[in-house]
Amino acid sequence: MDYLTLLSFGATGWGDEIAHGVLFTVSLGVCTLPVGLFMGFFLALGINSREPSIQRAAKLFTIIFRGLPELLTLFIVYYGGQILLNLLFQKVLGTSIEVNSFIAGMIALAFVFSSYASEVFLSAFKGIPQGQYEGAFALGLPWFKNMRLVIVPQLIKLALPGLSNLWLILLKDTSLVSVIGLTDTMHATGLAARNTKEAFFFFALACIIYLVLTFISSMALEAIEKRGRRGELN
Repeated sequence: MDYLTLLSFGATGWGDEIAHGVLFTVSLGVCTLPVGLFMGFFLALGINSREPSIQRAAKLFTIIFRGLPELLTLFIVYYGGQILLNLLFQKVLGTSIEVNSFIAGMIALAFVFSSYASEVFLSAFKGIPQGQYEGAFALGLPWFKNMRLVIVPQLIKLALPGLSNLWLILLKDTSLVSVIGLTDTMHATGLAARNTKEAFFFFALACIIYLVLTFISSMALEAIEKRGRRGELN
């Protein structure tokens, strides 16, 4: 069987399975990104908080999920979450529940992403002049409006390079979800490799797919960064 036949769609090839895996990889990354950004932002606010208990909790969260391997985090969320939810549902409703693998993968990756994103946001917060906060306070802006109109636009601009790198790492980390049975790119190409005995071809194809996704992401992020720098003085 030639390589074009192996990549064909339908019963004779693996093109449809691999295309579905690529779509799943991108979907998981895109769904995880806003959750991770949201968590990372509030973790950074927590670390900057004047309340010691909130500050300690935020720091502990980042220490744990920056210290654990991503694969171990995935196992803890998937299997541990399933155990905890089943105990809860058994006590309250007298029934069991099965954790959705996609949701578990998204949560695990979001935990890791947010832990690193919080450090990026912390550095960005430090790059905003104190006068910006004082000026907003002098104008009588409430905290939420100050954040939305004054701080967050500058914060995103400063944090974008670091967050861009984290997105590329997240995109590659999605390959880990294949170990809990999700049909991502790695799972699809691995399945094809085992069934056709063409391991080198399909894993080389997986390399090309991830490189293409990374290249497209890099181009898009570069365009966003250039747009964000418009109006800056040279």
